Amino acid sequence: MTTREFWRSVAAIHDVVYFAPDAKQRYEAIGLKGFWMGYAASRSAALGTPGPEVVTAVFHGFAPWMVARALPDAWSMADRDEILRVRLDIARDRVVEAIGDQDVTRTADATQRLVEQLDLAGRPLAAAHAALPVPDDPIERLWNAVTVLREYRGDSHVAVLTAAGIGGASANALAVATGLVPENQRDFRGWSEQEWADAFGRLQQFGWVEGTTATETGRAARERLEDATDRSCGAGLDQEATARAYALANDLLPIARAVEASGAVSYPNPTGVPRP
Repeated sequence: MTTREFWRSVAAIHDVVYFAPDAKQRYEAIGLKGFWMGYAASRSAALGTPGPEVVTAVFHGFAPWMVARALPDAWSMADRDEILRVRLDIARDRVVEAIGDQDVTRTADATQRLVEQLDLAGRPLAAAHAALPVPDDPIERLWNAVTVLREYRGDSHVAVLTAAGIGGASANALAVATGLVPENQRDFRGWSEQEWADAFGRLQQFGWVEGTTATETGRAARERLEDATDRSCGAGLDQEATARAYALANDLLPIARAVEASGAVSYPNPTGVPRP
């Protein structure tokens, strides 16, 4: 199994919270308004009760106005710990739907041990999630640990993108051009038509797109960004942790594929991560 397959498996298991059909209703039941506020608040609540500027920075791909539509209002509408609890409940329900009564205790424990070996320097979302209490329930513990890993790679990817001078709109535009995300990605991330046109204009200056379609140069550039992200992730794992990740990959892949088969996560989707 390749390193990329490991990270895709991690993403698939984590992503169940974003596609749950009842997520909007469950967040509204504790006082939040709509799916987007539930998403923004639940994903950032590990940081505490951050403002929109901080969340825009760590999320990277979302238009600032879109984040500001949800935060900081969410923190006065629902309790932060309750938001985290609902998110964990959604995750558990969706994973159970996918794998049934499968015992994941060993995998959950192994994933948590890997999390404890990560070098989290420069990875704020991963560090915030790693600092949350470790759940007793094996499925919740597995999802919680996988979420740290998902945000660890996400933080690493944001660092690679910003180092390459690629902003949130351009990163999403490149993902559209290469077919990694749906064509209506602009709507999912809140960018205006002008911002979207400007993003494609910057990519065209690089020679990465023609119109809204990636050139061979653009596809190669996108692959280099993923390779750089892989290297960044690997830099935060010592030899023992790397060996643990490779061993763990074979346990996570069947769970990830069960998640996909259950319909809990569909592809392509706005996260831009290919199927496991």
